[in-house]
Amino acid sequence: MQNNIRVLCIGDIVGLLGCYMFKKHVAELKRKHKIDAVIVNGENSHSQGRGITPRIANFLKANGADVITTGNHIWARREIQSYIIENKDLLRPYNFPSGCPGVGVTTFNCNGVTVGVLNLQGRIFMKEFVDCPFRAAQTALSFLKSKTNIIFVDFHAEATSEKMGLAYFLDGQISALFGTHTHVQTADERVLPDGTAFISDLGMTGSLNSMIGMKREIVLKNFLTQMPVKFEVDNNPPAVMSGIIVDVDINTGKANNIERVRIVDNDVNLGESLD
Repeated sequence: MQNNIRVLCIGDIVGLLGCYMFKKHVAELKRKHKIDAVIVNGENSHSQGRGITPRIANFLKANGADVITTGNHIWARREIQSYIIENKDLLRPYNFPSGCPGVGVTTFNCNGVTVGVLNLQGRIFMKEFVDCPFRAAQTALSFLKSKTNIIFVDFHAEATSEKMGLAYFLDGQISALFGTHTHVQTADERVLPDGTAFISDLGMTGSLNSMIGMKREIVLKNFLTQMPVKFEVDNNPPAVMSGIIVDVDINTGKANNIERVRIVDNDVNLGESLD
């Protein structure tokens, strides 16, 4: 049995362009970097940029995703509610109110090794009322630690201080913590002192010259006038796909290495609508 596993974590997929960018490149990434598992955030993968549907979830899984994490936009498409109850590889944040459908923690088999994934949402600068992510993480780990020492955490949060704080709080207890939600890849990837890989934000998968995946002209109009506008997904190339690759020792559950991934592609063919 191998001593390490390599896990590819991909940042927030935005719209149709993001979905087909993922489809085009993930297989080659897995081959080139000898990837064993893929975790992807899909909460903005709908064509309108908010939410995810059963068809999109199945599309992402069919193209290589082992687990799909989400965040504050998970309930934007009502049809996902029954799907998330039946499919434990699509997560919503664990610290959502207990009456929410679905789960925020799961495990899956990776080359004979059990890998755990925990999805959490932050509270600083976030509108939703959620339980304390620090205490929620402790509760979730009491469950996960009985099953595996290889644990990945998607912390869907706004503030870099909150993301870094949770990473230090969990350092040595989990394999990796990566931030999502802000859609801008940060350059602070590192392995923390006690063996947890960390990056403040994975970045996104979508239109490179957009504003976090949305048409920039509309967002700028909102900034300039403060008038309400309806954001629209930008499907114009070039597209970008951002994330990290983490090497984990399967015996200790600690990370050996973390590296950023960023692909820019000027020629991504859009297929049929996935909504």
